[in-house]
Amino acid sequence: MTEFKIQKRYLSRQILKKSSHSSLNVSQLFILAGTLLLLISFIALAVQLQPYFENVHTKQMSNIWEKSLIIISTTLLLLKLSFLVYLLVLHLKYRAVSSVEDEELPSCTVIVPAYNEGELVYKTLQSLINSDYPKDKLQILTIDDGSQDDTWQWMLKAKQEFGERISIFQQPENKGKRHALYRGFQIGRGEIFITVDSDSVVKSDTLRNMVSPFVKNDKCGAVAGNVRVLNSKNAIIPKMLNVSFAFSFEFVRSAQSTAGTVMCTPGALAAYRKDVVMNCLPQWIAQKFMGQTSDIGEDRAMTNMILKQGFQVVFQKNAVVYTNTPENFKGLSKMYIRWGRSNVREDIMMSKFAFGNFREGEKTSSRIFLLNQWMTTILSFPMLAVMFYIIASYPLLFLCSAMTGIFLFSSMSAFFYAKRRKVIDAIWAYSYGVFYTFCLFWITPYAIATVGKRGWLTRDLSVEQLKAFSENRAKAA
Repeated sequence: MTEFKIQKRYLSRQILKKSSHSSLNVSQLFILAGTLLLLISFIALAVQLQPYFENVHTKQMSNIWEKSLIIISTTLLLLKLSFLVYLLVLHLKYRAVSSVEDEELPSCTVIVPAYNEGELVYKTLQSLINSDYPKDKLQILTIDDGSQDDTWQWMLKAKQEFGERISIFQQPENKGKRHALYRGFQIGRGEIFITVDSDSVVKSDTLRNMVSPFVKNDKCGAVAGNVRVLNSKNAIIPKMLNVSFAFSFEFVRSAQSTAGTVMCTPGALAAYRKDVVMNCLPQWIAQKFMGQTSDIGEDRAMTNMILKQGFQVVFQKNAVVYTNTPENFKGLSKMYIRWGRSNVREDIMMSKFAFGNFREGEKTSSRIFLLNQWMTTILSFPMLAVMFYIIASYPLLFLCSAMTGIFLFSSMSAFFYAKRRKVIDAIWAYSYGVFYTFCLFWITPYAIATVGKRGWLTRDLSVEQLKAFSENRAKAA
């Protein structure tokens, strides 16, 4: 075995080890145990207080307004459960496309936009260099989008180490991720474009698996990769997101893939057919919302424009990327707000073509996915008002109902994760359910209310970081 192949296999093992290692300390074990105890206690309390809840129910049914509220809530719950069953049916039909042989692989351009990523961009490029994709068919581009830190120095180090295998570019000023990608799309020579975030690391077979669906399916216009959490052992929030991402990608996106309508190709890892991108590139870079140039949601926007052309967007479970996620509440909430704003904007765009004859073949699933998202959006404010009303009127009923609901719905994610990975880590699904319900319930309403706001929110350096960087640069000089 050559030294290069040994290095690739070693890197893949290190990535897997770093991502899957479950290093639980005492405080984290306490949180897991406390979460389960809290949920079980409230469920037991609900059973004990059954006579009280029956009296409350009788009182509610005698009130026309509250009776209507119960009927509407029950109907919405049944619709949500029906949708989950529908996803389950599609998920069971899903099969990832197996990798094709070297001679079948088309030329490929990988684009890595970077802003304030520091050493992480070097590790991203290193993982791409160690890919088993044929060298003569692979072009790697990385664009520094006017970083304020030492990102460019790490790119120079990668260029010095890897030579002609990579090409580095620097934007004169920070213009946003969309403009960095746009420059890469214009320079790229490959038949397939793959975009990788600069805080992400790919496995050695990821690029090959990402490209294979294009070879086997002429109707495939884009491919979504399987995103996992790289820093899952660093903090509690990444541990919870690790379970949430598994359900979101390997269950939800696999179901969407069966229908050829993955709703979003993630920025961490996505692939596009070049000619399809070029068809919509002018509209994509000039996209506006409420009169302002769009600077978020570039991945969802590109997905929509490809679907609109009549192409399928699929998910590749076997194309894995490990990405860094926020480790604190502020970073997580900002990320979710950005996603929420993007979803509202792009749901509006998708609604303009999804109910027409936008492609040949089955289109009902695409419309069901879109309607489900609209239901969540439209009902966010009414449900928020109902929640506060119940808290004020029946606080004990609210707590018992909320905890029971969290337990039931989180169990789906937990069982899904436990079947595929570690059982102990699956329990984080319950912690995430409690955390989201009581700490992040405001995200969707706030994102809707501020949908016209611009800004990436999560990538600017703090004053302390800028000061530290300036001091380190002065010392180096």
